[in-house]
Amino acid sequence: MTLGLVQRYEKRQFPKRALQKRKDVFELNWDDVRIFLSVARRESLSGAAQALRLDPATVGRRIARLEHAADTVLFVKSPQGYVLTSAGEEFLDHAEAAEQAMGSMSGLRGRGEGLTGTIRVGAPDGCATFLLPHVISKIVEENPGLDVHVVALPRVFNLSKREADMAIGVSRPQTGRLRIQRISDYALHLAASRDYLAEHAPILHRDDLKGHRVVGYIPDMIHDRELDYLAELGLQKVDLASNLVSVQLAFLRAGAGLGVVHDFALPDAPELHLILPEALELKRTFWLIRHADDARVERLNRFATVLTEGLRHEIGLRQNA
Repeated sequence: MTLGLVQRYEKRQFPKRALQKRKDVFELNWDDVRIFLSVARRESLSGAAQALRLDPATVGRRIARLEHAADTVLFVKSPQGYVLTSAGEEFLDHAEAAEQAMGSMSGLRGRGEGLTGTIRVGAPDGCATFLLPHVISKIVEENPGLDVHVVALPRVFNLSKREADMAIGVSRPQTGRLRIQRISDYALHLAASRDYLAEHAPILHRDDLKGHRVVGYIPDMIHDRELDYLAELGLQKVDLASNLVSVQLAFLRAGAGLGVVHDFALPDAPELHLILPEALELKRTFWLIRHADDARVERLNRFATVLTEGLRHEIGLRQNA
């Protein structure tokens, strides 16, 4: 498929060396441009191939075809992977503009018919496990032509490399060309199973926490200061640890110790009991983070609106359950 909106580049729009064999213009195949973007963002043929579900050799051939069409070298291979040349860096700007144009056309096509296509959302695993399934299932039900991929990873997402179309974070980014929107505040409390509390010394004051087994994050794998809950509560030693909220919750439900729990996860863990809820409450905020250029993509704007509204409703519903 040829990309009509940006299929032709005039000399003034691209380096002269890229047009030595073509006096005026060259045509681009959108699939080749899409592959170029994936290689540029992942800096490897194998990484791009995995993301695109193609064979690495096929990705390599398509890049070679694109370089032949442009009559210039777009990548050089280094020990760090595939690195853009100066021509490749300039071509990247045009390729990303083409990508945004395609996204805008998808939004226009579905404006009166519901959202369509595929949207990838990155989120911390607590949000991905306990909130997004409820919210996104309703969105997809109302938009049958829409596919949503939820990427749940305990780290910060790189939107510049298009690891996701948008991401939910627990810290407001301070750098980068990003569009940031506050979604909602949420609460966390210290909790343990009723069986654990029945079998151990009562906790009536903060000092009573000493001597109890503590469940939490692996200290050297805390990727965001907002996740350092235990230090804020004065608890330093972690006896049972995981980098995943879902595993920590499983420890608590099994009666392994006490730890911090999202209030919105409590409906899924009825055997847990809050510990000193008035004295040991924590507050955090979810932020919706998008690449600044995506503000022009109507389809992503519409999805961001329904996602944000859905999350606010679900958080309020579950925290008050």
